Amino acid sequence: MTAAPGKIVCVGRNYADHAAELGNEVPVEPLIFLKPPSAVIAAGEPIRIPPDAGRVDYEGEIGLIMGRRCRRVSEAEAWSHVGGVVAVNDVTARDLQEKDDQWTRAKGLDSFCPVGNVVDASAVQPDELALTTRVNGEVKQQAEVAGMVFSLGRLVSFISHVMTLEAGDLIATGTPEGVGPVSPGDVVEVALSCGSEVCNSVEGGEMLAPAG
Repeated sequence: MTAAPGKIVCVGRNYADHAAELGNEVPVEPLIFLKPPSAVIAAGEPIRIPPDAGRVDYEGEIGLIMGRRCRRVSEAEAWSHVGGVVAVNDVTARDLQEKDDQWTRAKGLDSFCPVGNVVDASAVQPDELALTTRVNGEVKQQAEVAGMVFSLGRLVSFISHVMTLEAGDLIATGTPEGVGPVSPGDVVEVALSCGSEVCNSVEGGEMLAPAG
């Protein structure tokens, strides 16, 4: 099943090593922002780089798809509201992110959210989730969910106290150390594993720079 979220809630700086590599402090509570649903593309579709985007980075992430309506839930009950997991690439126009006071433009460009097929949450041990990001077949990022600053349950609970999460909404839970730039022709793959098994992957397809 391909994700078609009503909204995409992203988490920034949720791995201490990633915050450090960009010279940022670890937040004291989850730092959240939104990407528009129009940024979503399916696995294998091309990521299109606008000519004025400047440096564009990959950011592999573990994504959660909400299975039912979720409002002001506790951490203990949070996972029961998750319907599935997906691999996500939170593509970022880094120059625009540094230029703007907020991240909507840098994160929200069309095709800047490749998402894999949904794996049912009942088939996943959330504490065993891990991700690997490859660019042109070379491993660039590897991290386990245990390395997160804020746990999956904490993120779902926190966000649900800010806004109601509806079935189908996507939470992108943050990227670990190892982000970097991509160029036209590069292929980015983000794969999730659950224990020793690969449970999900998304290939962003060829990076394209459209004319005009």
